[in-house]
Amino acid sequence: MTALRDIARAKINLTLEVLGRRDDGFHEIKSLIGFAALGDELALTPGERLELELEGPFAAKLGGSNLVLDAAEAARQRVRGLKLGRFRLNKVLPVAAGLGGGSADAAAALRLISGINPEFPASAAVELARALGSDVSVCLASRPALITGRGEKVEAVGGFPACGVVLVNPLRSLSTQTVYSALQAKSAPMAQETAETLDFGGDLDALVAYALPRGNDLEAPASSLVPEIADVFQALSACQDVRLARLSGSGPTCFALFVTEDEAKACAARLRAEHPAWWVAAGPLET
Repeated sequence: MTALRDIARAKINLTLEVLGRRDDGFHEIKSLIGFAALGDELALTPGERLELELEGPFAAKLGGSNLVLDAAEAARQRVRGLKLGRFRLNKVLPVAAGLGGGSADAAAALRLISGINPEFPASAAVELARALGSDVSVCLASRPALITGRGEKVEAVGGFPACGVVLVNPLRSLSTQTVYSALQAKSAPMAQETAETLDFGGDLDALVAYALPRGNDLEAPASSLVPEIADVFQALSACQDVRLARLSGSGPTCFALFVTEDEAKACAARLRAEHPAWWVAAGPLET
């Protein structure tokens, strides 16, 4: 049978404010999210057995349970008689990289399951995304958003500007839990208010003006754990026409924004030549 295909797009935290540690063990955050037009490739061939085949440059880094299978099993529990089959994941994003790769894979799995099961309601996918992990909710739509709570509250962002992005990882892994532990955030209650509504009117200057004063609160603890992050920042800052550069999520992947995709690709080409041991990718951000 013909396989359905989807892209698990890389999630980028353009800002990440950690408001504190909640009583339930999660952290209260506020983060502006963008998605790169690149990511892991997931295919689903309908069949009787639920299977997962791994390939790609970072497939060997995946161990233990996989969120693709977790999403499929959760969907099967939610809807009796659901069609599933064989998933094939081409893992092209680094693992434990601050790009929400596992969450994006799970979200892509839910989208593919919906594609072969008309009886699988969108509301069920949203509920399962919330249960599977903090980042899966925003990855389900893979559109620019402002997330709050532990990341499960998603407010769409309007007027997101077209721009280019470079992603750089020094090929080091960082677990989110380790970075949050190093942050040692103070206690904070669970926020009840609705997230603010953002609209940048298609203006990159407006996005940069919003992002610059907010930063990423995980940058300092992540850099203390992986000193190479400072080298990545220095290399990105040396590229021409950079508008914004910082850590994504808990790292160690860093990003830089440019007015155009061509500028981003020029920076990426330079970094690949100067730092062949790093993982470097470039492309547009989704609008």
